[in-house]
Amino acid sequence: MSEKQPTTTQTGTPVASDEFSLTVGADGPTVLHDRYLVEKLASFNRERVPERNPHAKGGGAFGEFVVTEDVSQYTRAAVFQPGAKSETLIRFSSVAGEQGSPDTWRDVRGFSLRFYTTEGNLDIVGNNTPTFFIRDGIKFPDFIHSQKRLGDSGLRDADMQWDFWTLSPESAHQVTYLMGDRGLSKSWRHLNGYGSHTYQWVNAAGERFWVKYHFLSQQGVEHLSPEVAEQLAGSDADYYRRDLFDAIAREEYPSWDVYVQIMPYEEAKTYRFNPFDLTKTWPKADYPRIKVGTFTLNRNPENFFAQIEQAAFSPGNQVPGTGISPDKMLMARVFSYADAHRYRIGTNFNQLPVNQPHAAEVRNYMHEGNMQYRFNGPEHRTYTPNSYGAAGGPAADPQAGVEASWESDGELVRSAYTLRADDDDFGQPGTLYRDVFDAAAKERFQAVLGGQAKAITVDEIRERFFQYWSNVDAELGQILRANYAA
Repeated sequence: MSEKQPTTTQTGTPVASDEFSLTVGADGPTVLHDRYLVEKLASFNRERVPERNPHAKGGGAFGEFVVTEDVSQYTRAAVFQPGAKSETLIRFSSVAGEQGSPDTWRDVRGFSLRFYTTEGNLDIVGNNTPTFFIRDGIKFPDFIHSQKRLGDSGLRDADMQWDFWTLSPESAHQVTYLMGDRGLSKSWRHLNGYGSHTYQWVNAAGERFWVKYHFLSQQGVEHLSPEVAEQLAGSDADYYRRDLFDAIAREEYPSWDVYVQIMPYEEAKTYRFNPFDLTKTWPKADYPRIKVGTFTLNRNPENFFAQIEQAAFSPGNQVPGTGISPDKMLMARVFSYADAHRYRIGTNFNQLPVNQPHAAEVRNYMHEGNMQYRFNGPEHRTYTPNSYGAAGGPAADPQAGVEASWESDGELVRSAYTLRADDDDFGQPGTLYRDVFDAAAKERFQAVLGGQAKAITVDEIRERFFQYWSNVDAELGQILRANYAA
């Protein structure tokens, strides 16, 4: 192949990296002045009108979260205090397909959960897997493009999917989940959800902890066979959406138990895996799950478009006592999600009833913009500071608005995370395949990968496919090569 020309910005300036965002040191925060990251994500957010770009097909419902345990030693957030109750909204979705795509295509399932808390909206935007395909947000548009459609034929293509995955070895853990049973859930009611990212909790004394959210289905985790999933894709493309709506209408309310894994703040600095790497999990032997409470879905939307299609979740929606972490994907998503909503729905998307905080007031100086219908009285100033006292508007309060934080000091670099003792891309997916999948699941997994191998038409990509799975597990690679190399 001929030598590639350098990648440039939209104004022709060569860029230093398509792999790494600009961060303060290898493990520090992503900076807002990374022009190419912001340009790339903003452009990506505007590729589709008006449906979501990824996660276009979905459905959801409302419910209630009840705290049944005491985790106040870890967080001051009102929503997680003993006995607290909060209205919730959940949206399930598929990642790659468009609005009209079948629910039962093999895919990761989005699991976006909103708590309408007394301190504002808290959104946990995750999936039915505890990991993801990439670890730096600058690669997200490329990843989604590889899962979408070719520019000429408008068809999805196995070559480009596996080309990206095999050239991005950090994807192996998530692809192992995707090609296994979790890629074909029986229904939205029969899957677990995960915040996936590492977040931060802060308690009343100001102590900081790293946290991962787990939402375990009380209905159990069940899957469909590829044959049944394919049949349903043709006979009932809205199978998941119909199942959830009908179950709630029958008053068979699905529930999930909420758990967290807690890592003491200082332990993250020396833990054997990078705890902020989205492609990794924290072994439960090291950090057991701690129960927080249960949420139950008990109310269907009255208008699907207004309450589900226009629901605008963002991992940037945190509350005092919660926050984000140095996870590079998470930092990029905090910008990208809100930016996508401003484009897809409008500048004042948070004024829509489904996005308003239902248990807290809105008080700020944000002013006008298209589709504004909430506004302050004439005595309220449009700027701060001002000389008009309480009538002139609110004032920031550092005690009420406590924010999560971490220390970082380093040179601005485009770099991978600093490797830890057990950090590699194939170790955890190998463990998932060897130690978590039973014999029947391994057999199903091998059959799914065989179908993927047959769909690849480029010899170089097919060879990387076999090497990719050999890196996950040597015996698995040998089986695939022996059965599907021809």
